[in-house]
Amino acid sequence: MSDRKLAFLYSPEIEGLSYPPDCPFKTQRASLTRQRLKSFGLLGGEGCVEVASRMASLAELEKFHTARYLQELQRVAGGDLTVEGFHMGLGGLDTPVFKDMFECGAWACGAGLVAADLLLEGRADIAFNLLGGFHHAMPERAAGFCFLNDMVLACMKLADAGKRVLYLDVDAHHGDGVQTAFYQRKDVMTISLHETGRTLFPWGGFENEIGEGPGRGYNVNVPLPPETYDEAFMTAFDSVAVPLVEFFRPDVMVLELGMDMLAGDPLTHLRLTNNVVVEVIERLLRFNHPLLVAGGGGYHVENTVRGWALAWRTCCGGDEECDFGLGMGGVMLASTEWAGGLRDRALAVTTEQRQAVEPELQATIKNITNNVFRLHDIQTGSGQGVTTPGRAG
Repeated sequence: MSDRKLAFLYSPEIEGLSYPPDCPFKTQRASLTRQRLKSFGLLGGEGCVEVASRMASLAELEKFHTARYLQELQRVAGGDLTVEGFHMGLGGLDTPVFKDMFECGAWACGAGLVAADLLLEGRADIAFNLLGGFHHAMPERAAGFCFLNDMVLACMKLADAGKRVLYLDVDAHHGDGVQTAFYQRKDVMTISLHETGRTLFPWGGFENEIGEGPGRGYNVNVPLPPETYDEAFMTAFDSVAVPLVEFFRPDVMVLELGMDMLAGDPLTHLRLTNNVVVEVIERLLRFNHPLLVAGGGGYHVENTVRGWALAWRTCCGGDEECDFGLGMGGVMLASTEWAGGLRDRALAVTTEQRQAVEPELQATIKNITNNVFRLHDIQTGSGQGVTTPGRAG
């Protein structure tokens, strides 16, 4: 185990909150991950503690959302969907009306704010808010199962405390709500690796969306072709995200760790295994900055739980040789499922897959280095970023 202080945000009140039974989004994923971690002895010991969450107040939610929207959201949760609420995105296929819709979001946002406080106060080096990751919610509009944006509020809290915030999003869906919030700011750099908007909601997040005004060059998108596999994803991560983190030199990092990037997710088209989770976490840990990890998408529940548990174990400094499956069977079930274990098996990559993914992804990386790296005078070579002296301004 490492000497890092880890905090897992949880409160029993969330157990009674749920999206409609027929909705692909399952709030139970966070609790299931907690149960898995406790069964492995990775939660509750020294340095790996559970911290109580809370609901965000209306005043806290109004830091990003409008009072009019919050009032409407509460009204709709009470069963009164008006035309105004419908125009705010409420009542759609991916924004269903249900009694817990406001409370689910308020608990997620409150947990994110508690996590930010833990990092600011030095009570945790890494804080996990698997209740959160609602990166699509806009100031006055719901979308993509997201009603309130905990990611924006957590980043704002950190930035308001004078911290330079690096927001990294690896959910298969582009974090458009977070992009909107910080598009004209340079104290929060946003980097999103996601399935291209040509094939997946919210149909944006292209590499030419790089910020405006003071924020120009501080919003970076890496759209990934369908069928992107581990090696290609990590090439993009190492070519784009790592040099930008080195350049920006953040005080704190926020990671949206949506597991809908994994092969087998019913709503997306990437072909990643959860081995990239280990690779991403390990790279971020090398920077030795406080880290807030949030949940996000993930519509294959078991794959999502295993991926999040693997992320926590990696932060704990878990033994890479131990898959926690040896004592529980460890039997391969399907392409990405192992009974009891955490690590996915490697997936074979076909020649056709490489030919479909590599040229498009290399063109994307080239566009980013030309359009974003040039603005920051970041030189590249051998896949590594070489930055100009001094802290990014």
